[in-house]
Amino acid sequence: MLASDAPPMLNTSDQSWRITHLGRLLGHALRRFDERVLWLMARNALVPLALSNLAARDQVGAAHIHITRHLAVGGSRLTELAASAGMSKQAMGDLVDQCEAWGLVTREPDPHDKRARRVLFTESGLLWLEAFRSAVTQAEEEFRQAVGADVATVVALGLEAYANA
Repeated sequence: MLASDAPPMLNTSDQSWRITHLGRLLGHALRRFDERVLWLMARNALVPLALSNLAARDQVGAAHIHITRHLAVGGSRLTELAASAGMSKQAMGDLVDQCEAWGLVTREPDPHDKRARRVLFTESGLLWLEAFRSAVTQAEEEFRQAVGADVATVVALGLEAYANA
């Protein structure tokens, strides 16, 4: 092995980059945002009491929010839902099973392909979706208040540009 082929030596004196890099900050921000959204949803009068209690006891988590974020109001096939959320079909199937048991969603035959099934919001699920919209709106407003309107706008534009690059 040539010296130029050797892996670079890690500078062990400065490890601050490990806790301040953008990916870690984005992850912490997302967890904080999702926790706030779930907290607000658990206290929303529109949310059926059983779902509110699940959310308040941390039984509903960020993974369940994937269904809320990605399920089309008119319904989605499991494969579409999983792809949209960036999850495996099996993992999304497990989440859909839980949400179905909680009465958030139901599975029905796909009108375009009788072999396939579509995941749809139930009436309670639509109330949950409205509570999600309201909680996201409030959490975004709290973010704007915390960092200022200009910074919030720059962050939103930057994240949108980065996500779509």
